[in-house]
Amino acid sequence: MTKKLNIICVSGTRENLQMAAMFAATAAVSGSRVSVFLSMNALSYFVRDNQQSAPAEGEIGKLMVQKNVPPFEHLFCQAVELGEAKLYPCSMAMEVLGILESQLQSYIEAPTGLTKYLSDIGDGQVMTF
Repeated sequence: MTKKLNIICVSGTRENLQMAAMFAATAAVSGSRVSVFLSMNALSYFVRDNQQSAPAEGEIGKLMVQKNVPPFEHLFCQAVELGEAKLYPCSMAMEVLGILESQLQSYIEAPTGLTKYLSDIGDGQVMTF
């Protein structure tokens, strides 16, 4: 039986995004279905040509850059390419931030609202970062 992991990302800190991406990639390549909802402060990091780096919350966030840990963007992309993962941008956050669907990374699905996302995910584990 395939398991399902649902991840909700609202934080824009490097550590939270990194941990969410590590869960998503590991679960996806291990055969689990993964669904990620990107909203609030997390969403802007999934816009093409975004030059901003997610701020480190603490020492680990700074060390990840120094030690060349694969960045969260890369891990989320791997989750989609190597497993059964889908990343959904929050339609409300896109409107508030003025982000167009055409500006999102190619591995991001069509925007959805929170109500639809919650009704679509069904059962499975939910994690929030």
